[in-house]
Amino acid sequence: MAGGIGSRFWPLSKDNYPKQFLDILGTGKSFIRSTYERFSPVIPDENFLVVTNKAYKQLVLEHLPMLKSDQVLCEPARRNTAPCIAYACYHIQSRCSDANIVVTPADHLVTNETEFQRVIRLGFDFLAQNQQALMTIGIKPSRPETGYGYIQCGVRSDELGVRSKTVVKVEMFKEKPDYETAQKFLAAGNFFWNSGIFLWTLQGIMNAFKTYLPEMVEVFEKGIYNFGTPEEQDFINDHFVDCPNISIDYGVMEKSPNTYTIPADFGWSDIGTWGSLFTHAKKDDDGNALRGKVVSVDNKNTIINIEEGTEAVVEGLEDYLVAYRDHSLLVCRLRDEQQIKVWIEGLK
Repeated sequence: MAGGIGSRFWPLSKDNYPKQFLDILGTGKSFIRSTYERFSPVIPDENFLVVTNKAYKQLVLEHLPMLKSDQVLCEPARRNTAPCIAYACYHIQSRCSDANIVVTPADHLVTNETEFQRVIRLGFDFLAQNQQALMTIGIKPSRPETGYGYIQCGVRSDELGVRSKTVVKVEMFKEKPDYETAQKFLAAGNFFWNSGIFLWTLQGIMNAFKTYLPEMVEVFEKGIYNFGTPEEQDFINDHFVDCPNISIDYGVMEKSPNTYTIPADFGWSDIGTWGSLFTHAKKDDDGNALRGKVVSVDNKNTIINIEEGTEAVVEGLEDYLVAYRDHSLLVCRLRDEQQIKVWIEGLK
């Protein structure tokens, strides 16, 4: 899934060049390229599909030149993750009726790729015996995070070990909590972050769509004979906007009694905010994360991210964010970063 605009990373992430195509961490690779390389030992190149906004098709092919044009599925409008995933599943169905599927955002960080690949293979092994199971990867929490949804299970993480070989039944999904609730989740030990990485069989997810999102299925069924043909894109252009705007979590996972998770620990972060980037960034002796041609004077615990070809002198800030790209400047307190999406609406 590579269609978002990453507005919480403004001004680095913008409509014309969003987060998944950026090298925000300074690794020399974009997020989408790193995601491909993480999965390539498990998934052959011809079995990758990227669902993105039609405006980003060429960007996808530039970052992933090993893919063919017909492996990039283009949404004419944003309708959240459930229609995005359904579109891909109907396309897959036209090619392989008994496929196993893993769904992932294109813009996450994983630091232990070997462990990640082991977990994905474990998930596929489970699906081989449980065709109707709907799986999500749960991440052992390291802090009382308020920016993630949670998965509640019947067993504690310390009973499973750090790197579990166990698939666990999901008791309940919990929405993003306030800080006090997040502290309780962490102390309880049987709550895991919902990574947004899913595994299922084609049959299992299609049955779930028919049960929980019949109005969305009705839209796609109108073009059942168009998928996998040259008429597919025209059908999607005409009818995709008729899908409900709903996430896979709300639409399916929270309703299904057949959900499972693999509690995992492979150095995951969705790098969804400047604060999460700050956690993973290299820092100087004063705790500052600096990128670009910057002179930092008496700053502490501050992010300064300046695009190449630009110079900056920043003095006297503590716990601040300074970011500049493409004639756009952001200066704000780090604790207020959740307001960025609201603020940039004012620019529109």
